[in-house]
Amino acid sequence: MRANPLQPAKTDAERPDALNRAGDDGLPVHVAIIMDGNGRWAKARGLPRTAGHKRGADAVKRAVKSAGNLGIGYLTLFGFSSENWQRPEGEVRDLLGLLRFYLENEITELAANGIRFTIIGDRARLPADTVKLIESAEARTAANTKMVLTIALSYGSRQEIVATARALAADCAAGAAKAEDITEDSFAQRLFTAGTPDPDLLIRTSGEQRISNFLLWQLAYSELVFTETLWPDFGQKELEDAIAIYRSRERRYGAVTN
Repeated sequence: MRANPLQPAKTDAERPDALNRAGDDGLPVHVAIIMDGNGRWAKARGLPRTAGHKRGADAVKRAVKSAGNLGIGYLTLFGFSSENWQRPEGEVRDLLGLLRFYLENEITELAANGIRFTIIGDRARLPADTVKLIESAEARTAANTKMVLTIALSYGSRQEIVATARALAADCAAGAAKAEDITEDSFAQRLFTAGTPDPDLLIRTSGEQRISNFLLWQLAYSELVFTETLWPDFGQKELEDAIAIYRSRERRYGAVTN
């Protein structure tokens, strides 16, 4: 797992413009999506899985545009899990190829639209040329404030939590911190998502109803919406439908309301 340095929380001036609204419109500030169903979409049409992944990449572009249209401040997409490395070598190669294509061809548009791009996950397992493209894309869009687009790549939440625990334990061993001073906030500031608000809404496509080792810490009080729509068919209507469900719920965070 790559280094996990402390990142200070963003000030209001550094956060996406969408977060500076009054907050009384009922929209989620942060939407996370588990993009599922590419393979089933392709199989239903007698196509290779690669075709499903390509259509899934088109759905990513639609989701980013739709989130921007709706004023979402943060969009986090589960692109490739740490467990996905167990897939057939050819499929992994195709997925990484699509990522490189995205990085080479879409970053200009993201930058022009004021979107900050970032990757969370274990970069050590990625090809060197891919890591170089990621770093270039992050640097190019670092000052953008309209929206933050995060792709979880080679990512596993249990691994992230273990890496954070190890980092804090190392601080304690070195005398830089005391165990009794570790809090939920200080722990969260050592996660890959430091400085990013927890998701208000998690959407999973394709009808599956599980979290699959994604943002386990961060999803503690997120609203979960599961849709039967396969990811390649996901668009603004589906996003709006999920947000409508989110807005119909009462978020109590463990408290009791009158």
